[in-house]
Amino acid sequence: MSNVIFSQKLYDTAQVIVDGCMGDADPACQTACPMHTDVKQYVRLAGEGKYQEALDVVRNRLFLPQTLGRICAHPCEAACRRNTEFGQPISVAGIKRFVAEQKDKSENWNTAVAPDTGKKVAIIGAGPAGAQAAIELRRNGHAITLFEKLDVYGGMMRVGIPEYRLPRDVIDFEYSYLDMLGIETRFGVEVGKDIMFADLREQYDAVILAHGAHVGSIIPLPGHKSNGVFSAVEYLKEISETHAFPRAGKRVMVIGGGDVAMDCARSSWRIGADEVHQCSLEALENLPASQIEIDESLEEGVNFNAGWGPVSIESQEGKVTAITMKKVASIFDSEGNFAPQYTEETRTIEVDTVVFATGQVVADITGGALEQTRGGRYVVDKDTLATSIEGVYVAGDACGGNIVVEAMALGCKAALSVERQFAGRELTDGRDFEQEYSYASRLDIPLPKRTQDTPRLHGMLRDAEERKRDFNQVDFGFTEEDIKTETDRCLQCTCKLCMSECVMMNDFGDCPKTLFKDFIDNKDMDPLLAYSCNACDQCTIVCPKDYPMKDIFMGSRADFVKANDGNSPMPGHKAINMHQKLGFSKFFTMAKRGAK
Repeated sequence: MSNVIFSQKLYDTAQVIVDGCMGDADPACQTACPMHTDVKQYVRLAGEGKYQEALDVVRNRLFLPQTLGRICAHPCEAACRRNTEFGQPISVAGIKRFVAEQKDKSENWNTAVAPDTGKKVAIIGAGPAGAQAAIELRRNGHAITLFEKLDVYGGMMRVGIPEYRLPRDVIDFEYSYLDMLGIETRFGVEVGKDIMFADLREQYDAVILAHGAHVGSIIPLPGHKSNGVFSAVEYLKEISETHAFPRAGKRVMVIGGGDVAMDCARSSWRIGADEVHQCSLEALENLPASQIEIDESLEEGVNFNAGWGPVSIESQEGKVTAITMKKVASIFDSEGNFAPQYTEETRTIEVDTVVFATGQVVADITGGALEQTRGGRYVVDKDTLATSIEGVYVAGDACGGNIVVEAMALGCKAALSVERQFAGRELTDGRDFEQEYSYASRLDIPLPKRTQDTPRLHGMLRDAEERKRDFNQVDFGFTEEDIKTETDRCLQCTCKLCMSECVMMNDFGDCPKTLFKDFIDNKDMDPLLAYSCNACDQCTIVCPKDYPMKDIFMGSRADFVKANDGNSPMPGHKAINMHQKLGFSKFFTMAKRGAK
């Protein structure tokens, strides 16, 4: 019926539901992932044994499934409901790695490329940010040239993450996708030395800086210039390339509490150290490193001095002999500013090597053309990653990304800006910036009934004493049986409880938000939708927000009848009208008015 005028109250109620309904809200694991990988779907498919389908879901967003399955800092797991409720998240990364190892074959990769646009883009850095930007732009038909200072793919991921965590053949296999797409990579080319930034600006239609943070940082403590003091960047790079670091001694102290510090400490065993120590301002329970890295470091015998801050490096004849630390009283002041305070308790440990894993710096390759801020990060527009120079963008560590999957998301963001530049549009045009990075999920629902706390599974690890002396892979990953057990733990978080309770609504949409948005937009409703409701109220009873769906259906019936001369708009209801009429006729009614 097109002549129905629905009451404003119905529209107002419908708008409240549209604004707040969580039926279309993505789960926290997906929104926490900067690349918004559909975790729930590929975990479900993996659990059903549909490994190829699960991998297809992953590869729809990520070209590095095996790499991320091993080394991703997995913000998805931190946001997982099983983590926030029980401290036992789903092993999302391990599931991703398993399906990729089972089914990933280059012949199945999507190599479709749009027709040539005539546009050329220079991307500096072949790490995850540069590679992701290159992939996005090449798929759209642009000619891409990657300039990489190293002789290999992967950037800091290649020379900063030890081989025992990330085998190099995995990187080479997954990065071969770039070659298949027709992306040109010029290895061993250092921008600012072999080719100038100004030349790239002239030769290419757009330039993306994604060269990472490859400059090590050393805190200027007393004695920091002694022989035997190194930055983590220098330390891990040489170890990555040679499996050795001849300048290191046998007793190593690593300063820092993050994953890079754990990598330095664990790598020290593998190049022949006899003692490996760690110190950090943060206490053990507050270390920024991932828990698995901490656990494996402890298993391998690293001596932790968490909650102790270094105050001086001792030396003799210019060579490191020891390090002195003080017990940390507090790290931040009352206003939250970084202002470490120490007690008078001191500790001195004899070492001959000190490695600072306390941050990295971005080198300026523009010759001062772009402004830099803390840590050398370039100043960019936070939404578009555009710089003060038209046609120049930044992605990854060079503008603030801290982990691989964040760098990839920033690569995508930079590519979106380049696309708008080429189309002659405003860089902000038609973009939902929340969707271009991680964000908090709107999903806020009770745990499913009878949910139990079940333990998280971990991959099979080699014995600590064996693995700490070589660079072979430490974690063998999951078995097929493990995958079934671990995927069964997934709660498949969604808010469609009303749809589970009401068979009727499923015939008209996927959630109340869809149903009532159509009603508001079209100023119309299918009469069958309204008259299918049996007013049981079960949808409202199970709704976390108690939305009154029944009220809209019942209210719309009155408006339908009013627009239809007092009759139901449903053709089959004519028989009901006749039944009601006859039910009150003298031919069928035995009782007399006033009779007792």
